[in-house]
Amino acid sequence: MQQKVVTSALFRGKKEGYAESLNQPFANSRLDEGDINPKVLQLISDEKIQYGVPVIKYDRKGFKARQRQLILTQKAAYVVELAKIKQKIEYSTLKGVSTSNLSDGLLVIHVSPEANRQKGDAVLQCDHVFETVTKLVMLVKKENIVNVVQGSLQFYISPGKEGTIVFNTGPEEQIYKDKDGQLTVVSVRMKS
Repeated sequence: MQQKVVTSALFRGKKEGYAESLNQPFANSRLDEGDINPKVLQLISDEKIQYGVPVIKYDRKGFKARQRQLILTQKAAYVVELAKIKQKIEYSTLKGVSTSNLSDGLLVIHVSPEANRQKGDAVLQCDHVFETVTKLVMLVKKENIVNVVQGSLQFYISPGKEGTIVFNTGPEEQIYKDKDGQLTVVSVRMKS
């Protein structure tokens, strides 16, 4: 219940699909221990896994879609590919989380460009965006880090380089790199 209260504070009246998300109970995790590679479990064995979810990660440069897992522990968020940790985002270096006001499942985890070893922001898509962002916010213990944007958002690619994600509505859901080199996310408009 407590999680739903946080979700309401974050998204109510701000993001399409919020009302529909109310009927779906939150899961403790969308990944079982068996879904996570033993090597990864070993690498993060000193941290308790709080939540895991399958995600699609979009490369920061060419926006190639890649199947990944997002694993949240008490200290950090990990973007995992099979037996490799592709990105570790310590909550202390977390600058914010952005989602659009539309019904897409895209979320951007923003990191501090100054943070050591950070590759840039993580651009992820997931089927459980309300649940995932809520769990992340509760672990980071800051509600004011979530930004629900309209139209477009900037994200950090690498030192001195930013990218743009554009949000639109259309007849079918799609995510693609447009001719201007931006990531375009199209949502089907929810019937109100």
